[in-house]
Amino acid sequence: MDRSALADLLRSRRERLTPADVGVSPGVRRRTPGLRRDEVAALAAISTDYYTRLEQRRGPHPSVEVLASLARALRFTGDERDHLFHLAGQEPPTRHVTDPHLSPGLLHLLDRLTDCPAMVVDDLGVVLAQNAMSVAVTGDSRRFRGRERYVAWRWFCVPGSRSRIPEEDWHLHSRTQVADLRATHGRRRTDPEVAGLVDALRAGSTEFAALWDEHEVAVRRADAKRVVHPEVGLLDLLCETLVSAVGGQTLVVLYPRPGTDARDKLDLLRVIGTQDLSSVR
Repeated sequence: MDRSALADLLRSRRERLTPADVGVSPGVRRRTPGLRRDEVAALAAISTDYYTRLEQRRGPHPSVEVLASLARALRFTGDERDHLFHLAGQEPPTRHVTDPHLSPGLLHLLDRLTDCPAMVVDDLGVVLAQNAMSVAVTGDSRRFRGRERYVAWRWFCVPGSRSRIPEEDWHLHSRTQVADLRATHGRRRTDPEVAGLVDALRAGSTEFAALWDEHEVAVRRADAKRVVHPEVGLLDLLCETLVSAVGGQTLVVLYPRPGTDARDKLDLLRVIGTQDLSSVR
């Protein structure tokens, strides 16, 4: 615990706030800039003496609950809250914010990837954007609605969804899907969207339920993927991911495995154009 830095942070943020910022009556006389210590203590539901000792660098080791209350009372941003926890020697709570709006940076990269399939997905496998090559190779995933937006739901519960993946690769894909969803479930365990998807998958697929009970956890990163395309045949591809700090979005890029004919086949697909195919991932 860094008592000095913690005290300085609390004092500086208290002095920056005005009573109007937090809905406190300013009163007749105010001899201090910003809020008074007793006002911050009241907002954080702790005693004035406790808060005063923290600012005087002699307070006790604050609990996670007290730190969270102080962060709310002093209107900390997410980064400021995490810094407060670190100064107090505590691990900050996990932050996970999903955002359906695409990151401008990822869109910029997506627009410039013209010779390889690429798409932006969220951490539940919902495709948010695709380039033309991605649509040509795997079909337009953005047309799906309801539960079919989720890649795991299509893979385990929609007949025919595996037809573009060689059957000998099915088991590995299944394990990868479940392990990645398990990692998302751990990060977002209080999110009803995630819990509802997992419950539906367990009820709808005995294969998923059995794999889920094995408790394998692995965030999907670099990977390999073989796709059977109706026009050019087997595409042997490698997968690379770029994770954005915004909204749980990931840029997924598929590129030819060296030593295979995948590069020539992708070049041919650029000439053929996009096809309306069932999506795979």
